[in-house]
Amino acid sequence: MHFNSKLPISAVDAGADICSQSTHKIIGSMTQSSLLHVKKGFVDVNRVKTVLSLLQTTSPSYILLASLDAARKQMVMDGKELLDKTIELANYARESINSIEGYYCFGEEVLSKKGAYAFDPTKVTITCKDLGLSGYELERILAEKYYIQPEMSDLYNVLCVFSLGDTEESVDKLINALKEISDVQCCSLRRKIEIIDVPDIPEQVLTPRDAFNSMTVSVPLPDSMGQISAEFLMAYPPGIPILCPGEMITKDIIDYVKALKEANLYVQGTEDPEVNYIKVVSDLNIFNINE
Repeated sequence: MHFNSKLPISAVDAGADICSQSTHKIIGSMTQSSLLHVKKGFVDVNRVKTVLSLLQTTSPSYILLASLDAARKQMVMDGKELLDKTIELANYARESINSIEGYYCFGEEVLSKKGAYAFDPTKVTITCKDLGLSGYELERILAEKYYIQPEMSDLYNVLCVFSLGDTEESVDKLINALKEISDVQCCSLRRKIEIIDVPDIPEQVLTPRDAFNSMTVSVPLPDSMGQISAEFLMAYPPGIPILCPGEMITKDIIDYVKALKEANLYVQGTEDPEVNYIKVVSDLNIFNINE
């Protein structure tokens, strides 16, 4: 984002030709509104407009469009100062939460670890596995008991995204809620949160297109080991596929999905909303592949 040097560089500056920006999350436009940024000179903007016209409504909400323009003006006029305040509040929350037993919020020290390139200070990731709660359970308690809705959660973490709308009062409400939850957990018998390893990337046997367009049969997920998937499997968050069409289904993937479901995390991608069944390729003979 160009409005503050303390934030990571934008996707376009990082080399993307086209990127979408969820303007409603950190800056002040209304929910559902976002922007599509195109790198000048690298992409045919008119073709992008033509393709979008095939997909988007001809009757957009002018209230949402106006909110995007108002947010743009606000950032041009006062963006740096507003984001400075947002980052200050996020850093205050991170430091305060790290002083509470059972939680850990990483900061810039994460940049020294393998695979970390940049750090966004407006995003506070609360790791809670030492508290004896899963991220999903902590998010549910915050939402149902304290009326605080985090951005998302996974097996070990809860993500809170700080924005221009946050105040010291709202941050203190989060800190106090986490302190109360910690006090309750410390007085009870904590259960150990099992560490679950993400499975290795499976072997790709077919292209996603070939697998998706092939003849398929739906089989119980536990019985699908060794079959070629015709569907996606992903956990949200983060929404990154565990399995793509054309990839071989492994025991590690089946066990991983089972563990996620037992932790009440949201697994999606299959036609079966409960992810008890998965579609697999049934006409391997046309691809000259032996079953």
